[in-house]
Amino acid sequence: MDIVRQRLRNQRLESSEFQKPADVVAWLGAVQAQDFAGAKWAVGLRARGVTDADVEHAFDTGGILRTHLLRPTWHFIAPADIRWMLALTSPRVHAMNAAYYRKCGLDSRLFARSRAVIERALQGGKQLTRSELASALRRAGIHADGMRLAYLMMRAELDAVMCSGARRGKQFTYALVAERAPDARTLERDEALAALTRRYFASRGPATLRDYSWWSGLTMREARAGVDMLRTTLVEDVIDGRTYWLVPSGAAVRRRAALPGRAYLLPNYDEYLIAYRDRGSVLDSPPAPRGAVDEYAHHLVVDGKVRGSWKRTLAFKTATVEVRPFRPLEKNDASALAAEAARYTRFLNMPVTLISRR
Repeated sequence: MDIVRQRLRNQRLESSEFQKPADVVAWLGAVQAQDFAGAKWAVGLRARGVTDADVEHAFDTGGILRTHLLRPTWHFIAPADIRWMLALTSPRVHAMNAAYYRKCGLDSRLFARSRAVIERALQGGKQLTRSELASALRRAGIHADGMRLAYLMMRAELDAVMCSGARRGKQFTYALVAERAPDARTLERDEALAALTRRYFASRGPATLRDYSWWSGLTMREARAGVDMLRTTLVEDVIDGRTYWLVPSGAAVRRRAALPGRAYLLPNYDEYLIAYRDRGSVLDSPPAPRGAVDEYAHHLVVDGKVRGSWKRTLAFKTATVEVRPFRPLEKNDASALAAEAARYTRFLNMPVTLISRR
């Protein structure tokens, strides 16, 4: 099995049938999104003809939501999935946050008071900013500043009280989950575990149990239980002593000497890397210079392998993309990079100047 090629296909980077941002998010289950601009591009990379404005519109109208989820950090999620996925994964997030809750003086009584205040403030379709919610909490006699405010708000997200509203200019707002996702499904725990496990290995396989545990935040025991539920539908393959799993989608992609020339300007925290605990399969060979992979937040990927880094600079209605390959690019790879920069131009709907530095 060709791990790189199969992941490119399953992640819908090599080819995609999707034409709407919401379809991409539903397929992936969750898309890491604390870097909002980068997350929009991550969605755009996996859909045909989708622009930044299209993803922004889907976000503003509630076609995709953003909330704290999994490890924990912000993720895009489909409205239909928000309740069952939070119910499954939030206990692990609370366990990770427990020391911070104590440090901030937050307990169950205070969380309950805060929840009631937030629900009242957002009722009736109101969408409020972080500072507006902080003011509502303070008026109710709840100290809400700094990290204390951050964890009060995160708790309200993890408890499926609130999630993203529409942006107000450059500011993010929050809305009630009950109003933003009125048709969100609920599942029994075993059903939810099976659903998340299948979603992960369908969209990110081949992957190991350790990869799945890392991405989901679930324990290895929980991850193994999820795989055990699906043993009759998952494909298992042992490669270099490691057991990989994936959901079959036609014939598996076998090992090949080379991949067709294709370059990707992957954004910060893209699922192609962040979804795996072990990222060795997609790192270039010979290895990149020490520390180079983390030099920039974004990755240049050529033929499925990380070959460099890049960064974006925005000016008035223009953008500059500066690429730093780890080693000089071959002519075909340079042409593939130029094609990817042209795709980024179409996504942003503004001119993009490509600069390559060594």
